[in-house]
Amino acid sequence: QVQLVESGGGSVQAGGSLRLSCAASGRTFGTYAMGWFRQSPGEEREFVAVISWNGAVTYYASSVKGRFTISRDNAINTVYLQMNSLKPEDTAVYYCAATKWLSSNHGSTGLYDYWGQGTQVTVSS
Repeated sequence: QVQLVESGGGSVQAGGSLRLSCAASGRTFGTYAMGWFRQSPGEEREFVAVISWNGAVTYYASSVKGRFTISRDNAINTVYLQMNSLKPEDTAVYYCAATKWLSSNHGSTGLYDYWGQGTQVTVSS
């Protein structure tokens, strides 16, 4: 069992930056690939980024590539999402998620076994 708790959300002006954190419980954190997703009101939950268990492999949605960076620190069971050059369209609730299997299907919510409760990010123009 893995429990995930996100933090770091807030309100920022366009062009600003935020860093989200996701703290995980359990001794098996280092065996999971970790993803970030986001969801806006009335929209489907969408993939943002994912990182392999050892941090060697990362994938990003095209909408955030070059602006967001995912990273992890297995020593403290935490995954991060550094968000730069934020845009109003980045406004959403951001969720972290854990999966045992990183595959070509990494953008699918069904691949992930555990989810956090989310943290709100609001970007104003």
